[in-house]
Formats: sequence, C-alpha cells, structure tokens
Amino acid sequence: MLKYLVESTEQLASLMMMAGMLLAYIRIAYQDRAGTAMRCSLAAGLISAIVMAVFKTMTSKVDTGIWNLYIYAVSLLALILFWVFTILGKRLKKLEVLLPSVMMAVELAMLLLYFVPAFLEMPHTILLTEETVASTAFIVKVLGMLLGFLLTGLMGVSIYQGTLCISRKTALLLTSLALLGNTFKQVAAAFGILLAKRMIPSNHFLFVTSKYASNLSDWFIYFTILIAAAVPVILLMKSLSVTEPYENSAQHRKILAKWRKRRRWSTVSLVCFALVILTMTAVSAYANKEVELSPIEDAKIEDGSVIVPFDQVNDGHLHRFGYTSDGGVVIRFIVIQKPNSSAYGIGLDACEICGETGYYEKDGQIVCNLCDVVMNINTIGFKGGCNPIVIDYRIENGNIVVPLEGLLEYESEFK
Repeated sequence: MLKYLVESTEQLASLMMMAGMLLAYIRIAYQDRAGTAMRCSLAAGLISAIVMAVFKTMTSKVDTGIWNLYIYAVSLLALILFWVFTILGKRLKKLEVLLPSVMMAVELAMLLLYFVPAFLEMPHTILLTEETVASTAFIVKVLGMLLGFLLTGLMGVSIYQGTLCISRKTALLLTSLALLGNTFKQVAAAFGILLAKRMIPSNHFLFVTSKYASNLSDWFIYFTILIAAAVPVILLMKSLSVTEPYENSAQHRKILAKWRKRRRWSTVSLVCFALVILTMTAVSAYANKEVELSPIEDAKIEDGSVIVPFDQVNDGHLHRFGYTSDGGVVIRFIVIQKPNSSAYGIGLDACEICGETGYYEKDGQIVCNLCDVVMNINTIGFKGGCNPIVIDYRIENGNIVVPLEGLLEYESEFK
C-alpha cells in the first residue's frame, strides 16, 4: 500500500500544483471568457490520457519515448506562444483573450496527457502480480494509489483557491516559474530519448544533463512545491494586517470571513505540502527499504544434483539454497513445506515479473521482495502471477533432488 501511495504522489504532485496555478491564473486574467477553452482542454486531456493508458497496457503499439517527444514539443511551443501573446497584450485587439487562453488550454491538455497515463496504468501493473481484482492485496494497493490521488488533488484545489486571491502579476510569475521548471525537465528528458534512439549524434554534455535530470526528478517536484508555497505564504502574511476599508459592521464581518477562508485554504496547502514531502522522503524510505534475505543454506551436490533432505526443510519455514555456476553466478531456489501437508513448494528464488529480487518470510507468509505481493504458499511450485519460476525436481528416498542441468537453464535470471 505504501509503495503505491508514494508512486501515485510522485506521479501526480507536479501536475496538481501546476494545473491549480494555471487554472487560477486563467480565471484571474480572463475571467469567464476562457472558460470554454479550459473545459475543452480538461476533457481532451483526460480522454487522451485514458486512451493512451489503455493502448499502453493492452497493446505494444505505443512507443512511450516517441509519444513523450511529441508531448514535450507541443507543450514547449504552447508555453512560448503563451508568453509571446501575453507580452503583446492589447496589440492583439480582439484576440487578446483568445490566443493566450488557447495556448494555456493546450498546455493543460499536454500536462494531463503526460502525467495521468502512468497513474491510470497502476491498477493493471498491480493486477500482474495478483490473482484477481477481488483479492485483499489488490484492493489495499489500489487504496494506497487513491490516497495519493486524494492528497495531491486536495493540494491542487487548495493552490487553485489560494492563487485566485493573489494579484494577476504574481499569479503569472509563479505559474510561469512552475511551468518553466517542468519545461527544463522535459527538454532534458527529450535529449535523453533522442540520444537513446540515436536520433541525434552522441553528446557527452546532453547525456550528463539528461541523466542528472532523470536522477533528480524528485527535486523538480520540490522546486514546484517551493514555487507553489509562495501562494499560502503571501496570503498568510497579508492576513496579519488586513487594511480593507469598510463602512459598517456587516462589511467588516464579510471581510473577516473572507480572510478566514483564505487562511484555511493556505493552511490546507501548507499541510498538503508537508504531507507530500513526508510521503516522498520518510514514507518512501520505509516502503522501499531493502529486506535482507535469509542466507543460502548448505546442501550436498551429488551426481549432478542438489540434494535437500526432508529433515532440513520440514519446519514450515522458507529455506533458500543455491548453486554457483562456472561463471560465478549463484542460482538460488527456495523450498517450503506447505501448511497442513507433506507436500513442498519448490521454485526459483525469482519470478518472471520481478526478476531475481527473491522472496522472504514475514509472519508466516512468503512475500516478494520487490512488489510486496504475499504468496499463497499452496500455489508455490505452480506457474502464474508473482509465483517463483517453476524448476524441475524429483523426490527420492526422503530427499528433494534438484538437477543442476535444470538450474543452469535459469543462470541468466541471476546476472
């Protein structure tokens, strides 16, 4: 659950903050005259994101890198044109509102198309490691995903409400800075894609720039938080010395109520910022902490097979064994006696989905070290889901006999 809370928060935090500031600025600058463009962009962006997510999960026809290049290009062009049209201002005459608002509508649609598909793909990714959508593990993980959505969504709404209460120039400055940070990240990512696909000549500077931008992706979220945090800070500072004139007590009460509402939204924003940062740091560290696998146990190797006596593994706990190939690769497999049975679950200490990360025992359950899926012990030894890869073995004279030839077939899994 916590892993998916962290992932969804990281995927949506920047989107929600930028969308909140962008929508608020458009409303401040152009009132309701840009409402149609914004509603159309929201609908187009969300529909496109859903279609993209479906195609990416159900087909192999979507090249994510190439699609991202298109998104980056359109987003950059829309942002540049928005600034140009905003600077030109009244010189555009009747198009003064239409052109910049349309560019912001395009920018919003591109933000949705870029950030939302990865979030929508998460249930499909979770289902790859679960037997059914009705399983407890699936529901808990989706709940974590939805909590991340609610947290970032509330943050976006609070930023929108706060930005509506600041001046047009300040809203434009903060929105532009946030979008500029996102643009820098996208440009760096675009160079990484172009280099990886050999669409441009190899360049050390561009490679290093794209690598660092990718490795420091969380810092772009922190940068956006820093920019967005200016909104509640400005409002809270102004609320300390309200000087709006009033003619009677009714107007005074109305002014005080207005500022109480602003303080509440500002407080919500700051709390959301703190929770997002906490999720991306402390919660992420806890959810992704490495579990130390139990050591590989000794086992005899005779006649080209690993020999594991029943007496060594009949306690109902996970036992890990291994064989070191001539290439120095340790090929691991696990053995566990199934509950209330004399049968054993035997398989590679790796799965087709998560690779060689292995399994560990926790509270009597077997858990995948990468995706935290809890194994049904009775199904270990069978194909499917996140179960260990099935290996050949036989039972002889109270021993589990695992042929080395069968293990060596999976040497590449552990490289």
